[in-house]
Amino acid sequence: MKEDADLKRLKSVMLGAKNAVVFTGAGVSVPSGIPDFRSAGGVYDGKFAGYPAEYMLSHDCLVTRPELFFDFYKTKMIYPSAKPNAAHLFFAELERRGKLLSVVTQNIDGLHQDAGSERVWELHGSVRRNRCEGCGASYDEKFVLASEGVPKCPKCGGRVRPCVVLYGENLDSDVLDGAVRDISRADVLLIAGTSLAVCQTGIIRTSLGAILFGAFAQPNLANMYTIACVPPVQHHPKISCSEVRAVPRQPIFG
Repeated sequence: MKEDADLKRLKSVMLGAKNAVVFTGAGVSVPSGIPDFRSAGGVYDGKFAGYPAEYMLSHDCLVTRPELFFDFYKTKMIYPSAKPNAAHLFFAELERRGKLLSVVTQNIDGLHQDAGSERVWELHGSVRRNRCEGCGASYDEKFVLASEGVPKCPKCGGRVRPCVVLYGENLDSDVLDGAVRDISRADVLLIAGTSLAVCQTGIIRTSLGAILFGAFAQPNLANMYTIACVPPVQHHPKISCSEVRAVPRQPIFG
């Protein structure tokens, strides 16, 4: 089976790595019960109260229609029962074995940390962190879910907002710098669960100067692995597994 050959190649590449970096997107968390964004049935499929999801997750919506924003956010973005799946555990094991420098993720669910990964660059923030816009007090996602309507700080009465990057907001410069720095140091870049359709593709290109890991044949490759060796060389091996969950069917580490 081709999948077997891919797994062997993946094992060989990752065991030979010294400073691998994993770049993950929503597809990695789909097996944990969290829908992705752009596929049929995903968060962006359809409208909410007549508005597209991009607006519902915007700074403008938070400011001008906070009740609507939090109704959508609590319903569509927080999954308290989700648990790490085999992909999260695999990446954490790579880090424990000294093969993985860090995880750079577009995800906001915190599952990489739940799996045991310690060095995680969360480009879009995390639902686990929330802050009062008045006094700066911190709250977890349980506080937000338990709040009726717009979460209010019990200390000062200010609005509590999620520490996630909304449309119309900038990425955190410290997180961005850390991610770029680690990717630029990587000897192997493993991309999982993302088609790289959003702006973070530029982060990879900026970090590497050039990266040629092959053109994607489909618009949504949420459950594919791509291996890119860096710094750029003439041959960039590509590892394609049919789905993220296929990886642990055979032991990656013998």
